[in-house]
Amino acid sequence: MSNPESFIDEVNEELKRERLFTLMKRYGWIAVLAVLLLVGGAAWNEWNKARQTAQAQAFGDAVFAALNETDATARDGALRALAEAESDAGREGRGRAGIVRLLMAAERLQADDRAGALAALQAVAEDDTLPGSYRQLADLKRVIIAGAEMTIDERQALLDPLARAGQAFRPLALEQLALLQLEAGNTDEALARFTALLDEPDISPGLRQRVAQLIDILGGNAAADFG
Repeated sequence: MSNPESFIDEVNEELKRERLFTLMKRYGWIAVLAVLLLVGGAAWNEWNKARQTAQAQAFGDAVFAALNETDATARDGALRALAEAESDAGREGRGRAGIVRLLMAAERLQADDRAGALAALQAVAEDDTLPGSYRQLADLKRVIIAGAEMTIDERQALLDPLARAGQAFRPLALEQLALLQLEAGNTDEALARFTALLDEPDISPGLRQRVAQLIDILGGNAAADFG
């Protein structure tokens, strides 16, 4: 009895092997393709990381070289050329160009060209090809630099969207909105806004100290919130 059973087992194993071989011939290419995709994907990922690192280093070197130009005109020209070059380098390049344009505005402000700085910042703020955070920073800087050259309503219109929950510059925008209330003579409202600002989770130590000092100047007591 054992011999027939052994024969049947061998036949079954042979059939299984034959079926597996048939399946491998029919679908084996899928396994090969999967391996190639995995290997190729890993290689592309490493190449892309290396490319991004090289681009970031080259961009940093170019910015450093431009800012080290001793002549203001040469410095502005180098930054302008870099911004134009990055703008032509696709989506990533446009983001880097935004950084350069913000630096150009800072350079103009340092050269006492407030009008030029404000114009540069406005151009950044209105460029919808740039990341939103760059545009928001440009609006915030415009409010701070322009000061009373803008009406309170104009500044508030720029600040209100920046002060919404979850926005990158919310604490700084809230500070400026409180300062607008102070400028308008609404001392109690300004004090209330400054006090509420101390409870913001993302407030920086420097801003916290500045706000606490303003609260004390306005007759409030920030000691319980500031340490």
